[in-house]
Amino acid sequence: MHMISHKEFKQAALKNKEVRRLYDELGPEYEVISLLIRTRNQKNMSQAELAKKMGTKQSAISRFESGTYHPTMVFFYRLANALGAKLKVTVS
Repeated sequence: MHMISHKEFKQAALKNKEVRRLYDELGPEYEVISLLIRTRNQKNMSQAELAKKMGTKQSAISRFESGTYHPTMVFFYRLANALGAKLKVTVS
């Protein structure tokens, strides 16, 4: 059996128009998640520490970071505040 790398699999999968469309739709969501994970890591905060600062459970942070939780704007504002960041929403 020939094993392929994640990069090769992704390139092949994205040739499918429906897969590409869905991937593009999810892109901004995962960019936000990645940015917030990087910010949390740069501040040397664990998920549990962040959750405590937000007044929520560590499992909520874990679900958010894994992309299985669709947070409210209130969650985003509390998250930004706990990270010492500002949340700016723009519509174009």
